[in-house]
Amino acid sequence: MSRRATSAGVAAPAGTRRGDRPLQVLVVDDSAVVRQTVTTLLGLEGMEASAAADPYIAMEKMTRQRPDVIVLDLELPRMHGLEFLARIMEEDPIPVVVCSALTGEGTDLAMRALEQGALAVVTKPRLAIREFLHESAVVLVDAVRGAAEARVSRRAAHPAISPRLTADAVLPPRPGPPVAATTDRIVAVGASTGGTEALTLLLQAMPPDAPGIVAVLHMPEGFTAAFAARLRGLCRVEVKEAAAGDRVRPGLALIAPGNRHALVRRRADGYEIELSDGPLVSRHRPSVDVLFRSVAQAAGAGAIGVLMTGMGDDGARGLLEMREAGAATLAQDEASCVVFGMPREAIARGAAEEVVALDRIPAAILRRTARPAASSGGRA
Repeated sequence: MSRRATSAGVAAPAGTRRGDRPLQVLVVDDSAVVRQTVTTLLGLEGMEASAAADPYIAMEKMTRQRPDVIVLDLELPRMHGLEFLARIMEEDPIPVVVCSALTGEGTDLAMRALEQGALAVVTKPRLAIREFLHESAVVLVDAVRGAAEARVSRRAAHPAISPRLTADAVLPPRPGPPVAATTDRIVAVGASTGGTEALTLLLQAMPPDAPGIVAVLHMPEGFTAAFAARLRGLCRVEVKEAAAGDRVRPGLALIAPGNRHALVRRRADGYEIELSDGPLVSRHRPSVDVLFRSVAQAAGAGAIGVLMTGMGDDGARGLLEMREAGAATLAQDEASCVVFGMPREAIARGAAEEVVALDRIPAAILRRTARPAASSGGRA
């Protein structure tokens, strides 16, 4: 077990303790290099990390010490990571962060892991594992801290999501009329831990003519395209991973690609997506703050900002900028959040015009879509 040596009187970093003890993290990976690298990283952050080479060894260790968080690879010997995850969620739910190589089939496996209850996915490179202790280390540590704060519940075995199919699955529709020259409303959404489920529920409730939506989730590169593709079969609005030059229009939800900042720019005939490879902002790329600031500048009172479940404070400053620019602003309430960190920070800053339960957010958005644009800056 790896333990961080601390000097007397020096506090461990925030989010690394459970009561009067360090967070207990179990790393399950068949690579000795990965196990050593990740346990060392977490130990340096004040956590106590142990490791297991496969799920059977992990289960034996869990009988002696129940971890606060599990960092789980998916490609494991003797038992597949998805099967192990299902057992955890059925028998004794523990927060799980998937750390896996997300290429090819692995991306779909990660999507299935989130559906089965994993809270976050972090990309593990197939090569240069030790170099993982740079920007990706920040993402992994934040994911573990967020998972430790999350509320997880027991799940039925192998849950299935039934797609809402239409005739489009058999015969594609004919192209419609040209998109209107301007978009009356634009909705900017940000989320982190628990955000895949929250955004899924939000988009499933939106009608086909919903205002244009741009969303930032803290997801790894290569994962957002698979997530958007899965949502296309579940939602009445069109969903796609955002690309540079995409127009924001009614009936379309754009998800910022992993590892790229997404910005909204005003053009003569509407709004357009711009992507940036800039540095981490609020410890993330993409950053909700970057999206929200760009929307505040591009749309002002024509926008609606929504900040949902997640750890940390990414999006809180940007949501305040949106409100000060005249946008309507919503924050998810504590009871319906997996982790209340990001909405809590926004509420504390006075950035949220209204605090709303997750299942009421779609109606709150549509209610504001129906009213004329008007400045909300300075409202109590």
